[in-house]
Amino acid sequence: IHPKEKVSGVQLVFTKLHAGGKFGQGNYEYSGGLHGVGASVTNALSEWLTVEVYRNKKVYKMSFHSRFNKRKNKIESGLPDGPLTEEPMSGNKKGSYIRFMPDANVFSETVFDLDTVEERLKQLAFLNRGVEITLIDERITMAEAKRTRMLFSTDEETENEEGEEGVENEEIIETEEVFEEQQGQQSLFAAFDQFASENEPYCVVFRFDGGISDYVKSLNDGKRRLYNIPIYHKTVKNDIQVEFSIQHTGEYRESMFSFVNNIPTPEGGYHEMGFRSGLTRVLNEYARSNGFLKEKDANFQGDDFSEGLSVVLSIKMANVQFEGQTKTKLGNTEARPAVEASVIEGFNAFKNVRGYKKVMEEIIKKAQGAAKSRIAAKTAKENARAKNSIDGLTLIGKLAACSGRKPELNEMFIVEGDSAGGTAKQARVRQFQSILPLRGKPLNVEKKKLAQILENEEIRTMISAIGAGIDPDFKLDKINYHKVIILSDADQDGMHIRCILLTFFFRYMRPLVNAGHVYIGMPPLYKVYKGDKVEYAYDDKELDEKIKIIGKGYQLQRYKGLGEMSADQLWETTMNPATRNLTQVTVEDAAKAERMITTLMGDKVEGRKEFLAKYANFNKRDAFIDKIEKTDKKEV
Repeated sequence: IHPKEKVSGVQLVFTKLHAGGKFGQGNYEYSGGLHGVGASVTNALSEWLTVEVYRNKKVYKMSFHSRFNKRKNKIESGLPDGPLTEEPMSGNKKGSYIRFMPDANVFSETVFDLDTVEERLKQLAFLNRGVEITLIDERITMAEAKRTRMLFSTDEETENEEGEEGVENEEIIETEEVFEEQQGQQSLFAAFDQFASENEPYCVVFRFDGGISDYVKSLNDGKRRLYNIPIYHKTVKNDIQVEFSIQHTGEYRESMFSFVNNIPTPEGGYHEMGFRSGLTRVLNEYARSNGFLKEKDANFQGDDFSEGLSVVLSIKMANVQFEGQTKTKLGNTEARPAVEASVIEGFNAFKNVRGYKKVMEEIIKKAQGAAKSRIAAKTAKENARAKNSIDGLTLIGKLAACSGRKPELNEMFIVEGDSAGGTAKQARVRQFQSILPLRGKPLNVEKKKLAQILENEEIRTMISAIGAGIDPDFKLDKINYHKVIILSDADQDGMHIRCILLTFFFRYMRPLVNAGHVYIGMPPLYKVYKGDKVEYAYDDKELDEKIKIIGKGYQLQRYKGLGEMSADQLWETTMNPATRNLTQVTVEDAAKAERMITTLMGDKVEGRKEFLAKYANFNKRDAFIDKIEKTDKKEV
């Protein structure tokens, strides 16, 4: 019983705001919470919640419910069903068991998404080396999971293959384990319960004895790695625990994932600043002292060392200050010098490892190539600016710009093909809708350097139209449109174009995606009609519903391309804000998106073949053919 509040600790934590353990002295060394309200808010937003605490050979139980108070005419949430109960138990089990049901009166969606939960638990297992996390989903069986879900490979299956088709046959450096802490038993990249039968609930166990080094390896799955063993270091500076792991690849972009007290910080912060400054400093010192940089040569820039670099940075500290309630950016200035010093210390320790010089030479060679590309890209940018300098000269005849001057109201449709682009121009509302037709397939940026990308006319046109530049200089507050809508045909070519454009936005306009400004337009697949009665269906399931609405005697048309629709039809089905279907593009898990883009859009063909062989349904019946056959038989 709490001496001041006169209730049990369980009741206090689950019913009183700001009662979290982070506010007590010595309860937690580090905490990701800000206000100590997680447990109490979860209880308040749940239809019911039960707690079991195991300690001192006893089990303590308490339950809570939400109830409708007739007298007050309102729902009262998180009320205790009774006092905390106590029962003896055998054994020395310790821990807590909490179950809850989200309240449907509060949330429109109360079903937990397995992919989201699984990715977060996997991430936590990476960040907490050796901790075993078990996920069980009783909604699906092991057999169903193996048929329908992407399962992760083991570490043994992700090793590099020298001379693989489509990849330069460059020597892969063999190094010993960089630090003793990396040694140990093989990590588990999703170990499924070997003893579970096909009909038992889905169960996966995450445990990574390599910790964040295993995280880096998973990020680089399918990429050509310049050295096999990630560089790893862990230390404490000024009461801040710093842990990082890095590995360079043959890619052109950086993949950086940072965390504070296990909380992802996708917008970075002072810890990322410290990492970049430390890495730039220590690598420039090596390059200069070993003759890679002559006396008159300028230092490499930070971006030169970032090309192809995969990084996981995890720090733990007290009194965390995030910028904004969403905890996406670290605001503690003291994190910068602590991380910078840790990076320098880590590379100094790396000097004692066999293979150090070979690894460092590969890193510097990569930076030399990146510096040349940077200079070429700068020239390409200047040329692009010159071409676009006279009132956006390259956009004339391409972009049908809207007349509105408020970006928050404006939207731009990127439309596949001149024909559909012309129809879209007729259908649009000029006040707030712009149309940018694409001629042919855009460039797949995953396989190109920035200088090559900026030479592509379609890419330059998109950059100019959006108006905010590209990473790393992308300025979100400069965008001309708060909705950038990809509008392509519903066939394979259209899907390929969507993938190519999404890859470009993810790689070079990530803030645009993260802010929720990228959408996919959803034109209908079918038109069901009889006389003046018309219904549009956007998928096969909806087709059945629309056929029932129209009734017997219906006629059916399938749209193969946007160009088959008139301007009125395109407006009504796809462009009218009141009636259209848009899918907002979001990135729930950047690491997973990174792996998918590398697999599906990268150089390695084998990865795509394996993905398609495993997940593509080549035996699916064509719903349109089924309906036509049905129509012919019944003569409707």
